[in-house]
Amino acid sequence: MTTLDLNIQRYVTQAAEKVLIEKKANRVCAITINPQNGEIYAMVDVPEYNLNEPFKLVKPENDEETDTGEDAERNNSASGTSMLLPTAGNMDELNNMWRNYLISDTYEPGSTAKIITLTAALEKGAVDSNSNFFCPGYKIVEDRRIRCSKTTGHGSQSLKEALMNSCNPAFMEIGERTGVDGMYEYYHKLGLFSQSGIDLPGEANSIMHKKENVGPVELATMSFGQSFQVTPIQFISAVCTVVNGGHTVTPHLGKRIIDSSKETITAIEFDVQRQVIDEETSQKMREMLEAVVAEGGGSKCAIEGCRIGGKTATSEKLPRGTGRYISSFIGFAPADDPQVLTVVLIDEPEGTYYGGTIAAPVVRDIFLNILPYLGIDKATNEY
Repeated sequence: MTTLDLNIQRYVTQAAEKVLIEKKANRVCAITINPQNGEIYAMVDVPEYNLNEPFKLVKPENDEETDTGEDAERNNSASGTSMLLPTAGNMDELNNMWRNYLISDTYEPGSTAKIITLTAALEKGAVDSNSNFFCPGYKIVEDRRIRCSKTTGHGSQSLKEALMNSCNPAFMEIGERTGVDGMYEYYHKLGLFSQSGIDLPGEANSIMHKKENVGPVELATMSFGQSFQVTPIQFISAVCTVVNGGHTVTPHLGKRIIDSSKETITAIEFDVQRQVIDEETSQKMREMLEAVVAEGGGSKCAIEGCRIGGKTATSEKLPRGTGRYISSFIGFAPADDPQVLTVVLIDEPEGTYYGGTIAAPVVRDIFLNILPYLGIDKATNEY
């Protein structure tokens, strides 16, 4: 028996397919998970292929390199894709199609990683609720001038405002105060150096600097989510720990093994949860992430009457300067006692690419459907 919920899977798939077509994106991935226990309610990676026809190649309609030879067999599907019969030379493309990007590929998380940076800083006592920062629009780190997304600067701001504004100079300072040892301690505690343990094959691992090779520039860029890579499932697991009260979870799809009469034969067990973040730190993070949605850059995920927390990200893909981005948003509800968490990643959208502008509304649409379905009351946001 699986943790996947057919209705939630449909809602999330519809939302992902819609933005895939609207933004002419390369790919859209999404996961909806219970952050308290790691049960995955939905896992979506579109465009997707038909499991009954695994050798039919699926490509986005806007892909100009689609084969038009006599072996090509096209038919438009509801998801806005075109399908081809494979040729002898396209096994690499088939293998690419079969990949589950949520577990088998890495990416730079961008500003969503500020959740991890701030958690580490609070745990190490490097900052507190009374900390203040000044942003002139950039920060000089050794010989580098690393700019903020707001080039004119945010000026003076509190800790909460720095997160709401997703201010890079403020987070570079937070990372500097926390130090390399402090940052790496919590990267390890939150599972960013190890596989998540999900019960699916093909899980990749993160790509991180060796701690001894991290200088001021590397620390600065890591503090706002660049110069290291994680899998989406690793990062989701880490954020679950941050917001659920501080205990680790193992994301999973298996629940129990049942026989033909639906009697349970074996309950599937996963790693014992460990408390790695102080509950007070978790509470502070939930409160500040709720402010990101209520008053900050995540406002396009806001739903009247609902308490939602979240964080935006816009990650420039390597190599830099190619104009290719991954736009993402991670949101959870209710903000004071999270029972559901959803992340959406939009790979190489056309036009506007800011996570708060195009990914946050997708999570909002998902929540509009699934919060009532899960019994999370809109008026009080109680579960």
